[in-house]
Amino acid sequence: QPEELIKPDIPFLGTENSSLRPAAAGAIKSLFERARQEGFNLIGVSAYRSYQYQKEVFARHVNRLGEKEAKTISAPPGASEHQTGLVIDVSSPQVNYKLTQRFGRTKAGHWLKENAPEFGFIIRYPQGAREITGYQYEPWHLRYVGPTHAQLISQKEITLEEYMYVNY
Repeated sequence: QPEELIKPDIPFLGTENSSLRPAAAGAIKSLFERARQEGFNLIGVSAYRSYQYQKEVFARHVNRLGEKEAKTISAPPGASEHQTGLVIDVSSPQVNYKLTQRFGRTKAGHWLKENAPEFGFIIRYPQGAREITGYQYEPWHLRYVGPTHAQLISQKEITLEEYMYVNY
């Protein structure tokens, strides 16, 4: 568990899993404020997850899909980016606040993809990158990497894996 987690001042579907590390919390608040100013109502769905909670999430997916397929949509406990405090899943009223690939086709989803990098976030699992990331397209899954890195990743239209491989 990260040492310091805070709840950003943004709307969330619930109170559970609504914390982030301070830098990510401040950035998501600013991102949501800009979205609101431009007519988009975003909502936080899930941020930091404990090991135990991720264990439960992953088990539900395994029970429903089998382990192999579950691993393409959810990380096993101990391997989830949600456990870093740097990730938040977001949604909007256009998709009834669900986490669905349809979100990426909405105006809010397009706006988020274009504007998130300015605030330090990337769409962590972009469309067409499953072979690289290991995960299906998740237009709702934002990873905080800081504005400089996020803007470079976005401009180059690459994944975090590709960026890290080239830069490290």
